[in-house]
Amino acid sequence: MAKKRIQFLINPISGGRKKKGFEQSARKFLNAHLYEAEFKVTEHAQHASDLARKAIKEGVDLLVAVGGDGTINEIAKELLHTAIPLAIIPEGSGNGLARYLQISSDLSTAINKINAGHVSTIDSGLVNGKAFFNVAGMGFDALISNRFAENLTRGPVGYLKIVLQEISRYRPQSYTLNIDGKILNREAFMISIANSPQYGNNAYIAPGATADDGLLDVCIIKQFPLLQFPVMIYHLFSRTAHQSEYVEIIKGKHIVIERETAGPVHLDGEPLELDRKLTIDVLPSSLKVVC
Repeated sequence: MAKKRIQFLINPISGGRKKKGFEQSARKFLNAHLYEAEFKVTEHAQHASDLARKAIKEGVDLLVAVGGDGTINEIAKELLHTAIPLAIIPEGSGNGLARYLQISSDLSTAINKINAGHVSTIDSGLVNGKAFFNVAGMGFDALISNRFAENLTRGPVGYLKIVLQEISRYRPQSYTLNIDGKILNREAFMISIANSPQYGNNAYIAPGATADDGLLDVCIIKQFPLLQFPVMIYHLFSRTAHQSEYVEIIKGKHIVIERETAGPVHLDGEPLELDRKLTIDVLPSSLKVVC
């Protein structure tokens, strides 16, 4: 039987961890009887997307994202509605999607999943035509994603430091939401759109979300007193965000959100500027993943 062509796309700076020696370690665990492997290192933002498109044209059978949710996003958006699966080696700051898919951050365990070759299909989401696979958001978390992208300190410590710097001066915005025809007017600290349950690092914003139900979880976080911040953190890490009086979660397929001004949005933690009006849709069963 012919070997399958597998290509590892490696983000060398994800998660603040160097990837020197990754290829040698990966080859040690990868089943060489099944796979003919190539390893490529990304050099700039969106380079993983460029490499993925090239790999698809060259007939690669499997692409592996070596990085975090942002790296996964760059590669997965090129694989939407194709027969080529995505595998993940979690090497990011939060690894939200990998944690949901129960992919270990231990290299040998993650590669053993690739050797086993079990493939599932998950949903994805679109915000104004741009894909996300874990969580998208606006408001405070989009601001933090913007600051985090500029920060030299990666990982949870760097993220928490920025949160503490910004939280006391951030002001909520007014939003009008249309969720499958239901109109809501809300003043919100932030709004997250969850395809899977957590941001990463086991912080669960949408404990009831699943990535294969054909729905997105719209999580509206209302302004809360600063003294309640530790309680909100507790809710995230105890998977009880839905029990907070400051959190409202509504499932939907087609969501339109109008906000006060155009501004930052994040898709899987990667910030970008989008229009005042955001049209969000679920793409059911649109991505094949090894898990």
